[in-house]
Amino acid sequence: MTTNKLLFLLLLLLCIPFPGESLPLNPGNNIGNLFGISDNEKILHRSKRGWMWNQFFLLEEYGGNDHQYVGKLHSNMDKGDGNVRYELTGDGAGTLFLIDEKSGDIHATKRLDREEKAMYILHAKVLDRTTLAELEPDTEFNIKIHDINDNEPRFAKDVFFASVPEMSEVGTSVVTITATDADDQTYGNSAKLVYSILQGQPYFSVDSENGTIKTALPGMDREVKEQYQVVIQAKDMAGQMGGLSGTTTVSITLTDVNDSPPRFANRKYQLGLGAIGRIKADDPDIGRNAEMEYTIVGGHDTFNIITDQTTQEGVVIIKKRLDYETKRDYEFRVEVQNTYLDARFIHGLQFKDYATVKVTVEDVDEPPVFGRNPYIIEVHEDTAAGSFVGVVSARDPDAGNKPVKYSIDRHTDLERLFNVDSVNGTITTLKALDREMSKWHNISVVATEINNPRQTTRVPVFIKVLDVNDNAPEFAMSYDTFVCERVKAGQLIQTISAVDTDEPLVGHKFVFSISSTNPNFTIDDKEDNTANILTRRGGFSRREMSVYFLPIVISDNDYPIQSSTSTLVIRVCACDSRGNMQSCSPEVLPFSDGLTTGALVAILLCVCILLMIVVLFAALRRQRKKEPLIISKEDVRDNVVSYNDEGGGEEDTQAFDIGTLRNPEVMDANKLRRDIIPEMLFPFRRTSPIKDNTDVRDFINGRLHENDSDPTAPPYDSLATYAYEGSGSLAESLSSLESAATEGDQDYDYLSNWGPQFKKLAEMYIAGEWFGVDSKIT
Repeated sequence: MTTNKLLFLLLLLLCIPFPGESLPLNPGNNIGNLFGISDNEKILHRSKRGWMWNQFFLLEEYGGNDHQYVGKLHSNMDKGDGNVRYELTGDGAGTLFLIDEKSGDIHATKRLDREEKAMYILHAKVLDRTTLAELEPDTEFNIKIHDINDNEPRFAKDVFFASVPEMSEVGTSVVTITATDADDQTYGNSAKLVYSILQGQPYFSVDSENGTIKTALPGMDREVKEQYQVVIQAKDMAGQMGGLSGTTTVSITLTDVNDSPPRFANRKYQLGLGAIGRIKADDPDIGRNAEMEYTIVGGHDTFNIITDQTTQEGVVIIKKRLDYETKRDYEFRVEVQNTYLDARFIHGLQFKDYATVKVTVEDVDEPPVFGRNPYIIEVHEDTAAGSFVGVVSARDPDAGNKPVKYSIDRHTDLERLFNVDSVNGTITTLKALDREMSKWHNISVVATEINNPRQTTRVPVFIKVLDVNDNAPEFAMSYDTFVCERVKAGQLIQTISAVDTDEPLVGHKFVFSISSTNPNFTIDDKEDNTANILTRRGGFSRREMSVYFLPIVISDNDYPIQSSTSTLVIRVCACDSRGNMQSCSPEVLPFSDGLTTGALVAILLCVCILLMIVVLFAALRRQRKKEPLIISKEDVRDNVVSYNDEGGGEEDTQAFDIGTLRNPEVMDANKLRRDIIPEMLFPFRRTSPIKDNTDVRDFINGRLHENDSDPTAPPYDSLATYAYEGSGSLAESLSSLESAATEGDQDYDYLSNWGPQFKKLAEMYIAGEWFGVDSKIT
């Protein structure tokens, strides 16, 4: 490439506008000619554009008071006479970014954050101010936000957890911890991070570039120190002064390796052994590295040792019964070693240890021992009570050989079928046994030392009840057998089988036969424990006999032979041409008049229903023809209506005696009210000195005569009441019609003081309304 071409490219780079700059493009100038480049040597061509645009850059987090200047758009169509109008559209146009429509200057109105949005895409237009015609086509340009270091590095967690095996070599990688920086990764050093360790030296180090933590000290032993806290710092600006930083804590645990062999704390162990004993070696490792295995060197015929996987102890167990009287002391050597070995640490170390175990047999009072366990005894069923079943035997294994006694645990023999001799252990029956009820009896016999009742031993005794042929065979099921009326002779009507609760050794063999010669049916024994029932004749009739009872003898082949007679019920039925049963009900014999019993019952039922309908219809018609007691409001009779309220004056005959109202001087304080229940069943009555009220008596007698002579009166007792005030009252009438005073002569204001019950009456009279009716205050 020639020098002129290099200068040309440099000039092109210089032509890129910076924030606040605008570079108009003159299409008439040939830049290549300025440097003496011929037309044939031109390699870069630019198309003619009417106005200059480019990418603008803007720093984030601007802190000035004025709008931040972005740059200037300029078109060569703009002659500076104000006829050109610039417009801006796109991201943030009109809100975040404003353009001077005359000069093309762009300003940012708000403080921008690159981490929220790094670039804005906008479109510029050049219009004629007068006609609004586009002078230049719509052109896209970008505003890119330049980053500043305003975000510190951040770790994903405040605390990280990691582990590394103990005894690891220097430089062993533990974990990689990285931080993130929200600043621009492609611009400057704002997001270039450097890692360092603030706490955790000299045990660990960290790679400054990728944050990998490594071991820095050899021979770190978990048994000495297991946990380490390491603080890691991430700093931006490549770690330079003024950069922002963030920290996190890494908790590092040393994991165990099998670098320590097991060791016995003692070289000799003394065990006073009645049953088992335990010994234990120490291993500072943990987990599978501390798992151990114990063995007896050379083996032993009396003892063995196994490892308790939970406690890692060696458990000495007895392989055979110890006899204190025969041998009291045993001695053997035990070896312990790790189950899992690490090849890196076995050199120069003995990963096993030895100890001597001495066992002293202790003398203990042992419970009785049975000669067998369990006992299985056989006995035939139907054995009489008190019969011999079997014998159990137990002895005291101690040197004293103390005597024992026997008993049966009655919880295992609730029916009390067996008994055992307390001295010699002989088992006998208390009741007869039935194999069909229970084939096995499982009881427990207890042997107890007489001198020490706490020493007991129980043994299970299984008693099998052997079968005896004591049950006869019988039908295997209940048969529903029928024969068709038009059946032919020799027709199969039923196949029967039998069952027997006994269990002979050679299996069941049943024989079927009819007990006597039967003219209607015969039997065919198939010799496979089944038999066929056949008709001996044809032409059965339900009128002659609807049911036949066929006795069948069933015998077995065991000793002694058992047999039984079972009865097969055979119904005579009407069948179709294919032999399918249609009806098995016996035919009803007709009467002399030709009507059957069923027809007579149906006719009688219909007659009863018709009679019930006639009676119901007559009752309904009588109900509709009956006239009510009260025909009109003018009828002198009235209904008796009771209200639970206070009396209403002379007309209230329910609560007050009309005679007492007309003669208040004869009121008796002991007279009972008729509207409440009296406290005395038979109150004391005295003759009232009431005068002869002839007018009331004449009124009632007249009304009674009229009611008795009334042909429309109901044919049953009824109560008739009459509103009769009498000839006069000492209280006189409260009617306003008899008042000598006029409406204007009376003052009704006192009614408003009588309470809410007279509120409506007070409103009517005080307002001066007069209806001309006889109003009574009750």
